[in-house]
Amino acid sequence: MNKERRVVVTGLGAVTPVGNTVKETWEGLIAGKNGIAPITGFDTTNFKAKLGAEVKIFDPAAYLDVNEILRTDRYAQFAVAAAQQAMDASGIRGRVEPERFAVRMGSGIGGMHTFETEHTKLMEKGPRRVSPLFVPMMIANMAAGMIAIRFDCRGSAMPAVTACASGTDAVGQALRLIRHGYADAVIAGGAEAAVTPSSVAGFINMKALSLSQDPEQASMPFDRRRSGFVIGEGAAALVLEEYEHALARGAEIYGEVCGYGATSDAFHITAPHPDARGGAQAMAIALAEAGFTGAEKVYVNAHGTGTPMNDPLETVAIKKAMGEEAARRALISSTKSMTGHMLGAAGAVEAVACLLALRDGILPPTIHLEEPDEACDLYYVPNTAVREQVDLAMSNSLGFGGHNACLVFRKV
Repeated sequence: MNKERRVVVTGLGAVTPVGNTVKETWEGLIAGKNGIAPITGFDTTNFKAKLGAEVKIFDPAAYLDVNEILRTDRYAQFAVAAAQQAMDASGIRGRVEPERFAVRMGSGIGGMHTFETEHTKLMEKGPRRVSPLFVPMMIANMAAGMIAIRFDCRGSAMPAVTACASGTDAVGQALRLIRHGYADAVIAGGAEAAVTPSSVAGFINMKALSLSQDPEQASMPFDRRRSGFVIGEGAAALVLEEYEHALARGAEIYGEVCGYGATSDAFHITAPHPDARGGAQAMAIALAEAGFTGAEKVYVNAHGTGTPMNDPLETVAIKKAMGEEAARRALISSTKSMTGHMLGAAGAVEAVACLLALRDGILPPTIHLEEPDEACDLYYVPNTAVREQVDLAMSNSLGFGGHNACLVFRKV
C-alpha cells in the first residue's frame, strides 16, 4: 500500500431529475428546483403513490447508436451518458494506459424496465418471445461493462450493489484502487432507473414512499411532516485520477477524495440500527481518513430521505461522528428534497454536489423544510442555498441491508 498516492476528481457527468448535464443539475440544485412531478412512465391510477422524480426529455441517441439503444436498459443508458460527459470533461482518454484504467459503476437494482418488459412477454406470449438479450440487459454489472468497452478500460470493471449506498461505495472503491496502486484512473458512479410499476408497488407496500400528491409536500427531509421518500432515477459519473498523473497532463481538478468509510449495521434488512452505530462509524472512518480535527468548517450532503426513521437517526450519527460541537457548526442539506431518492445513483449525484459546493462556495438547500422536527436539531440549509466556503464536504449514504458509506472531499 502506498499511502502517498492522492486521488482527485478530473471529470463529472450527471443525468438527473433536475437536469441532464452537470451544469443543468448544479444550477437546478442551487436554485432549489423541484424535480418531483406525477409519474409519466406508467399509469398510476391504481397506485397509492403517484409522484416520482423522473429524468425529463432524455435522448439516448445523443450518446448511443440505434442498435445500442435497442440492446440497453434505461439504467445503463443513463450510466453511459453520465460517463461520456465525465470523460469529455476530463480529457483523459488516450492519456492513461488502458490496463491502468478501471470502472466502478454502481446500481442498486439494475435493469428493472427490461425485467418487467420481458416477464410480461413470458406470461402473455410464452417463453419463445423472451428476448435473447434479457439477461445482459437486466444484470446490474452491464453498465460497468459497457463503459469499460466504450473507453477501453482494461482494468477491473465492476458494479457496487449496496442498495442506496451503491454510488457512494463505487466512488470509495475507486479511491482505494488508485490509492493502493491498482489503477491510475477510474470511472466511478451510480445509475438507476427503477420508476417502474413493480418497484413502486413494492416500495408502497413496505410503506416507504410518500403518498402525497402534491410535489411541494412529498420529499420533505428533516421536516416533521415527512412521510416517506419519493422514488427517483438517473446517473452520475466521476473520473477519479491519481494526483500526480492529473497534474502532469494539466487536468482541471474539481477536488480531492480524501476519506471513505463503509460499514454494516449488521442489524436488519431495511431498518437502521436504533443507535445509528453503522452510519456513525462510516462517517467517523471517513472523517479520520480525511484528517478531520473538529475545527474545520464542514458541509454535509445528508442521506436525508425524508422517511420517519432515517432523518433523526442520521442526525444522531452525524453528532456521534463529528462530536456535538462540530456537528452544530456543520452546514447540512438533503438534495433528495429536489431529486427524490435516486437509489443506487443517489450517492454519486450527491458526490458531484459536494465537489461543486467546494468549488463554488455555494451550498444547495433542503427545500420544503418549513416545520423542523425537534429530533432533527442541526442546521439543514432550509429552502435557499447559502454562500459559504467550507473546508470539507461529506456525503452520506445509508442503504437497505444495513450498508453505510461516507465520502469526504476537499479542495486541492
